[in-house]
Amino acid sequence: MRDRTSGSDPAETDRRTLAFGLGAVALSFLIYVLASLRFDAGRPDFFYLADAFLHGRLWLDRTFGPWDNVIIGDRVYVPFAPFPAIAFTPLVALIGPVAADRWEQIIDAAIAAIDVGLCWWLMGRLGVRTVVERIWLVFLLGFSTQILWVTTRGGVWHTGHLIAMLLTLTGLVETFGRRRPWLLGLLVGAAFLTRAPLALAAPFFAWVVADREGVRSLFAPSSWPWRSWLVYGIAIAPAVLFALWYNAVRFRSPLESGYGLASLPEFLAVERAQGLFSISHLNANIDYLLLKLPKLFESRPDGSIAWFLPPRPDGLGMSILLTSPGLLLALRADWRSRMTIALGLTALAVLIPSLLYYGGGWLQYGYRYALDSIPFVIAMVGLAVARHGLPAWGKVLIVFGMVINVLGVYWAYNL
Repeated sequence: MRDRTSGSDPAETDRRTLAFGLGAVALSFLIYVLASLRFDAGRPDFFYLADAFLHGRLWLDRTFGPWDNVIIGDRVYVPFAPFPAIAFTPLVALIGPVAADRWEQIIDAAIAAIDVGLCWWLMGRLGVRTVVERIWLVFLLGFSTQILWVTTRGGVWHTGHLIAMLLTLTGLVETFGRRRPWLLGLLVGAAFLTRAPLALAAPFFAWVVADREGVRSLFAPSSWPWRSWLVYGIAIAPAVLFALWYNAVRFRSPLESGYGLASLPEFLAVERAQGLFSISHLNANIDYLLLKLPKLFESRPDGSIAWFLPPRPDGLGMSILLTSPGLLLALRADWRSRMTIALGLTALAVLIPSLLYYGGGWLQYGYRYALDSIPFVIAMVGLAVARHGLPAWGKVLIVFGMVINVLGVYWAYNL
């Protein structure tokens, strides 16, 4: 990796880098707030679930909207993974769920801005030394992925994405830092309790722990770092045990999360009837992820043509090649490197459950489930830029994706 700061005062360089990083976070926060301030998702489930936890309950006493609730008698259960509610308990204990709901846009914007800050930190650890290149890459993450959409829309469906991104990026910062097994384990467990597909990132971080110990081949059990893996596993265990207990108490089965019981609109209920996870959902999800384009026009009953400016999405999905083309920079990473291969395989592994899932992500602009994988892809992008620099065509792709996602703010209010 190149060091482009040689010959300069290291302390001054660090201060300048920190100032620009904080500036990127502050600017991102302002943009997220302005984008989301007038939108009320009406789904503050996590804040009220946090309040329920504080009062010794696992259920709510009311619904927030007709869908994605599990109603048993007079109890309303939240099917979404509970770590965001756990994370919000100190805030809710301080200001209450009503005030937290009122400040949801600010809270989500702050979490999204922290994600941008973690990306800045990660890019530095990957060796992206110039401030300009780091700015390009954090804006790729912050404004050319579905982070902008989920922050604008808010609500129980989207806050989890922002928190999962925070946890995964923190894990990647640690991966390219001290690689402490206990911290990586805690982060993996919390990420799993936020977005279940991130359980499939656990092998990657286990490999990181082994690599920390100098293990060059996992095909030689005698060299395995059993003690470090034990620490790593013990750190993950509370999240797994909590999830099993939480499900068993609510639904009398440790493996029933509530997703198979939640209330749905009819078209999604038909899809779920084919299986919560099924190969039958694969074609549609690949379409949402890679192929689907917004409408440019539609025919009216009188035979005339109605044009959409800007092009109109249908809420089911949109190709990531359109919303986030800058991620293609990951292809320039060193594919002879074990780290690049591990990151790529993990990004794919984490994506697979979503590709087999019935829900598809509706309502969405782009394919929001890809956010589970994007931290691993953005790390590959950082490795590529550290190695080769950021080409002009990469900047064009980033700007293009940012424009597409800014149009998503318009459609968040008008779809």
